[in-house]
Amino acid sequence: MERTTKTKPKRFGFRHVVKRRGRKEKYDERKIYASVYESCHAAGLTTKQAEKISAKVSDTITKWAEKKDAMHAHEIHREVINALRKMDKDTAFMYEMHKNIC
Repeated sequence: MERTTKTKPKRFGFRHVVKRRGRKEKYDERKIYASVYESCHAAGLTTKQAEKISAKVSDTITKWAEKKDAMHAHEIHREVINALRKMDKDTAFMYEMHKNIC
């Protein structure tokens, strides 16, 4: 007897990020944590505050990314800024300016 149940299409076990110049790389939440952490310090926050905000933002972005197979780096950047603005406007500003400097 043959089974005729419908199965969900297989999703890959990883998401990828399309970088500015079109290169693809595996999504890595540690990069978000690190960049937010540095922005927190640049905004004058304590290490404890930086750790708390960085963890919260990286978790938020990872949950957002789980709904996608691929995303552009600029989408991630925008989502991080939106999340940071809710927590600390100075850090959001520092994060946003970092992209413009690099």
